[in-house]
Amino acid sequence: MNALDRIAAALERMAPAPVAAPDFGAAAFVWHTSPDRLAPVDHVSRVDVDLLVGINRARDTLLANTCQFAAGLPANNVLLWGARGMGKSSLVKAVHGAVSADLPSLKIVEVQREDLPSISRCLNLLRGRPERFILFCDDLSFSHDDQHYKALKAILDGGIEGRPENVVLYATSNRRHLMPRDMIENERQAAVHESEAIEEKVSLSDRFGLWLGFHAADQDEYLQMIRGYCDAYGIEIDDATLRAEAIEWQATRGSRSGRVAWQYFTDLAGRRGVTI
Repeated sequence: MNALDRIAAALERMAPAPVAAPDFGAAAFVWHTSPDRLAPVDHVSRVDVDLLVGINRARDTLLANTCQFAAGLPANNVLLWGARGMGKSSLVKAVHGAVSADLPSLKIVEVQREDLPSISRCLNLLRGRPERFILFCDDLSFSHDDQHYKALKAILDGGIEGRPENVVLYATSNRRHLMPRDMIENERQAAVHESEAIEEKVSLSDRFGLWLGFHAADQDEYLQMIRGYCDAYGIEIDDATLRAEAIEWQATRGSRSGRVAWQYFTDLAGRRGVTI
């Protein structure tokens, strides 16, 4: 083998292999990098959309937007923001499950926040496909020196190519503006023109066509959530016992939310020998 052949062979080994288009028969995928790939998910961890209590307006709005998108009609990117444990990510997965049951061409692709810089490569795999894709980024937020928000703009604005018409972004966050409040205040204090200094980062949330707010549950909603789980899984428990146990459970956690309600129900189901 001469020198040119050895150099050519070495370059082939160094060059990344082209990303093969996956089999889009699965309903859900996770985007991975190093190497780039869309890994199919055999079983999506989710609950039935009817079990999500206390978020009716958000549920109906997201369901309508998703149905429009799955049918090939215009639809908005969605930011689900607010209290921890109130079902933001559960709602996204539940709505996808409900809509894809009738329209299996609707797929969901989970993207980790730290993989946002690679998102243009993911979009290139999805662009032009006959399927419709929900890009799902859970617990999205940005720290003081985080530059990942610039990659997010590629999804929301699409750059010169535009966002693929068969892709929409659903993101969840505890923050409405996706950045810490003290970061906003610090930039305001240090800026010559404060509105210009924070506009680029704060305006990220403005690029989502729909904002769906989630607020902490009151006691009645919390108990209603648990009763719904019990009815759905056939666990019989009288109201007085459920109320006493559920309130004690919530007191030990220091909060009421859909997550805490599910954790109590998981404990109850385990004590009753019921598989969930």
